[in-house]
Amino acid sequence: MRCLVISDIHSNLAALQAVLDDVQNRSQSYDIVWCLGDVVGYGAEPNECIDLLRTLPHICLAGNHDWAVVGKLDLRTFHDTAAYVVEWTQEHITPQNMNYLKARPERLPHGDYLLVHASPREPIWEYITDVNVAEENFDVSSESFCLVGHTHVPVVFVKDGRTGNVHVSLPSATVPVTLKRDSRYIINPGSVGQPRDGDPRAAYAILDTGSGAWTPFRVEYPVKTTQKIMKSCHFPPRLVDRLEYGR
Repeated sequence: MRCLVISDIHSNLAALQAVLDDVQNRSQSYDIVWCLGDVVGYGAEPNECIDLLRTLPHICLAGNHDWAVVGKLDLRTFHDTAAYVVEWTQEHITPQNMNYLKARPERLPHGDYLLVHASPREPIWEYITDVNVAEENFDVSSESFCLVGHTHVPVVFVKDGRTGNVHVSLPSATVPVTLKRDSRYIINPGSVGQPRDGDPRAAYAILDTGSGAWTPFRVEYPVKTTQKIMKSCHFPPRLVDRLEYGR
């Protein structure tokens, strides 16, 4: 099975459309979209992004911003700018799309794969940013491959099947990573709508579960289009400006 793996769209329709167009332009066919949560938040087009995602064969996890919009998280745990957009989204999202977000699962085992937004240990909130946190999370899951989002940074954590050691690598766009059956992995495709690795291009990956190939990609999108829409909704300048820098 070939999966288009995306995460952290954050209501950025231009970025999501650029990813879908890039997949088609590269002739990268897929059977299903695996979306790792945070479809909404930060951006100004929540309904458009959910509506587009729902036209695709897909499964989608709940993220912390999704939970905040549906009232499952206390907004006091969010930065002021993020909380502002959550409240704006609550006012503008359609009832149908609110119900869609409410129905998203926290975690989804799928054969050898576990799909969560943040981590196996804390599916909604924990950031896996280093080897130590990754190692602790390998200990609480049994699946060989765990796919996560949340940090907005593409990364691959590997637990060596022979030594048990955990190491990290930052994958290069278009360079396939071969997933070995005798090792275990925690993999993050990065963010579609708000990258934070210093590269403003939208991030995604194609996973071939048959061959065990994980191929990351980056694609430019019209950032200024997204910024213009955010400005028209009077979003905090910090959220608007950061898209240009991938931070």
